Amino acid sequence: MPTLLLPTPNGNIEPYKTSDPVKFFDAPPSELNRVAFSAAHVVADPLSNNEPWLKPSIDWEATLNYRRYLWGLGLGVAEAMDTAQRGMGLDWATSFELIKHSIDASKDFGGKALLACGAGTDHLDPNSVSSINTILDAYLEQCSAVEKVGGRIILMASRALAACAQSADDYKFVYNRVLSQVSEPVIIHWLGEMFDPALEGYWGNKNHETAMSVCIDIIKENKSKIDGIKISLLDSQKEVAMRRLLPAGVRMYTGDDFNYPELIEGDEFGHSDALLGIFDAIAPAASSALSALANGDVKGYRDILEPTVPLARHIFEPHTRFYKTGIVFLAYLNDLQDHFIMVGGQQSARSLLHFVELFKLADNAGLLKDPTIATSRMTDFLKTYGIGN
Repeated sequence: MPTLLLPTPNGNIEPYKTSDPVKFFDAPPSELNRVAFSAAHVVADPLSNNEPWLKPSIDWEATLNYRRYLWGLGLGVAEAMDTAQRGMGLDWATSFELIKHSIDASKDFGGKALLACGAGTDHLDPNSVSSINTILDAYLEQCSAVEKVGGRIILMASRALAACAQSADDYKFVYNRVLSQVSEPVIIHWLGEMFDPALEGYWGNKNHETAMSVCIDIIKENKSKIDGIKISLLDSQKEVAMRRLLPAGVRMYTGDDFNYPELIEGDEFGHSDALLGIFDAIAPAASSALSALANGDVKGYRDILEPTVPLARHIFEPHTRFYKTGIVFLAYLNDLQDHFIMVGGQQSARSLLHFVELFKLADNAGLLKDPTIATSRMTDFLKTYGIGN
């Protein structure tokens, strides 16, 4: 197997020999017993003349091919979410264009491509909004736009609402009104402050348990309009506690990129479905593990998915909002895109040693599908830091 020289935390350079990749299942069964969305990243256009910090430039062909890759593995696509750098380089106008392109691409799968699309309020400046009604109108505008092009809605958390709301009643007012007007059941997304500091205190309280009770009240009042809720708090106990409070028929979609194997497997009281950013990075393993679970092979499920957890915990380590950088870097290492340039210049958001550890952990999990290509690309990357191999 290929060997390369990698820097260490103590400042040395040491040889590292890669391992054999894991042979994952070739194809998923016709039906999984968990709903599984991968929040998908976008591929930037490296040849665009736009200033990367100011205007997003998307490589549409590469971006849509990545979605086809996920659908081909039997995973759903959660479109225009935070993994696609929504609010960190990707604006609403470009997000809506992405949504339309993905809806069109999904039609190639004969109705079998699972797709849901983020709708929020990110065309507003959170610092200049003083009216709850303005936030409500913004939500309705984006929801209407998504529905008009045939999209299913993921109702994203709103920075503007977090900044403007004076109490839990403001959240109830906005969500009750929005949910009363959507055509089809939506997925609500509770994104924690570890992913986006601007969302601290969502649902009107910084205490997660108190906030949870507000959210549960909204869900119970609008049960017929809610397919499920995705929570991203990186706390399995809180997710399980909330899962057990949900009304019958409302799904819990785990957004816990630290504890997803146990949450998806579930317990005697139920399980979580999945809407995960980490599934973008570990898609072949996720597909194979879910296939094993659907076939009743719980041990096989665990054996496949548990080795991916150290990689996930590394990619999503603080500052967690920069996890997109690791997601895209792994896609580059695995030859799923031909460069490592991100929207907003976010390829610079992590340190060299973070990338080195990511390479090792992906290798340990068997997720470098071609170690020779991955080693070549890692070697080229290291040279940009003055480290020659």
